[in-house]
Amino acid sequence: MSLNFSRWLLLLFAFLTTNFLLLSSTPFPFSLAKHSYFPTTCTFQALTGESLSWPWGTRTQRLLYDNSTTTEPQRDQVDSTDHLVLAPRRTYRKDPLNHFKRYTGGWNITNPHYWASVSYTAVAFFAIAAIWFAVFGLCLSLVCLCHCCCPREPYGYSPIAYALSLLFLIFFMVAAIIGCVVLYTGQEKFHSSTINTLEYVVHQADTTSENLRNVSEYLSAAKQINISQVSLPPNVQTDIDQIQTTIDSSATTLATKTRDNSEDIKHLIESVRLALIILSAVMLGLTFLGFVFSLFGMQLLVYILVISGWILVTATFILCGIFLLLHNVTGDTCVAMNHWVQNPTAHTALDDILPCVDKTTAQDTLNRSKEVTSQLVNVINTVISNVSNINFAPNFVPLYYNQSGPLVPSLCNPFNPDLTDRECAPGEMDLNNATEVWSGYVCQTSPSGICVTTGRLNPTLYDQMAATINVSYGLYRYGPFLVELEDCSFVRQTFLEIEATYCPGLGKYSQRVYVGLVMVATAVMLSLVFWVIYGRERWRRLYTKDHTPAGEEGNKHAE
Repeated sequence: MSLNFSRWLLLLFAFLTTNFLLLSSTPFPFSLAKHSYFPTTCTFQALTGESLSWPWGTRTQRLLYDNSTTTEPQRDQVDSTDHLVLAPRRTYRKDPLNHFKRYTGGWNITNPHYWASVSYTAVAFFAIAAIWFAVFGLCLSLVCLCHCCCPREPYGYSPIAYALSLLFLIFFMVAAIIGCVVLYTGQEKFHSSTINTLEYVVHQADTTSENLRNVSEYLSAAKQINISQVSLPPNVQTDIDQIQTTIDSSATTLATKTRDNSEDIKHLIESVRLALIILSAVMLGLTFLGFVFSLFGMQLLVYILVISGWILVTATFILCGIFLLLHNVTGDTCVAMNHWVQNPTAHTALDDILPCVDKTTAQDTLNRSKEVTSQLVNVINTVISNVSNINFAPNFVPLYYNQSGPLVPSLCNPFNPDLTDRECAPGEMDLNNATEVWSGYVCQTSPSGICVTTGRLNPTLYDQMAATINVSYGLYRYGPFLVELEDCSFVRQTFLEIEATYCPGLGKYSQRVYVGLVMVATAVMLSLVFWVIYGRERWRRLYTKDHTPAGEEGNKHAE
């Protein structure tokens, strides 16, 4: 015999939702921009080394692209404030906050229009959540009205509907379990990959900040240098005082801004991770309990789970949209980094993540370090020429300490007077081995400080010269680092490393999370329908067996 109206309604809804998901939800796993770091055609070969081309890629583009003839922005676009617009082609999306006009501000996580445009890429999932919530709620209401207002004596059941509903119930339960596993493992990988990326950025910023402070400490030590009453000129010491303040400020700003932004992103990632873990556990428990309650005919509990699942599936589709938003932001960031690497000195929105040190500060620091290094070398050479290599008479105290033996070689000054690089002259000692060479010119002294063996350096003078060389060489060694600060090489290297090492992992694991979310949402959504269908078929089957004579049961099935 025929199924009643409510059963037909549920079967029709199951059919429609299945086809709706197949045609609507699957095309949105990746970026909604034409120029995507994570390809819109769903091909991940460039990221993961394996091709994952999906058959609906062309349809995805057709659904997502705006077919208007609006001209796309050029790659290197500069806005009215002379800031470089990052990833303008990838972020060329519709902006709901601007009457759905195209957003042209590029990657900028501090711009609400950027967030509105990237949020619009996930509107399909928000729409699915709304449709599911409304349509399934309407179906539940109609079923309840039919059951309460038009009660009918149950008679007969369909063996085919009973078997198919049980088969689909098992199938969707297994699919939900697999989806939960994929979701949980994917979020763990995505979380660790994201945290590793943030820690790398913070480490680079902390290293740069520490190096700046080391330069400041070397400059401070240089002011204290005094060899045989010879020290740095007063004007150089004044310059050191001025540049030290700027260096300390830049180091603090770099470390603080990077760490603050990293903590903000970490809090967001931790919140997403917690939501995904809770969702995985709840959906897994919901699916298992619903299956068990349906098998044992606990209709009241099944209906309670159906109502709970109705709300949870809605929340899952919303979470799909949120995660797609985060996925697109991640892809935008990787493209923005690649764009910035080719324009490293431009002022961009990436300054909020890992800002370059101010170019003027870097240049002043580099010049002061060269100047101080050169002046320290001059101080040492002055002492060597005017004290160590002169045979003073005993009455020239304190310059006389019985100098004798071969002359002490002078120290090589690595810079010319105009602070350009200088080649060492023959016989000059290099900064990196001068102390070792000079140790052979140290004499042994009496308690009064007079040399009692051959030598032109007493231990006290040698220690002062060694300390000066240590400061001078330290500043000289940080020269390449200061050059990198000046041209922002350290930030460029950081972004290159992120793009090459971390971005592929972020894309790969965010894909897993997305696939898991879609699997869980779809499987649980259809499980809800078949819980009701199977429960009603089971009840009708038992009722038919209890109220139908043995000889008429076959006829009832055939009706």
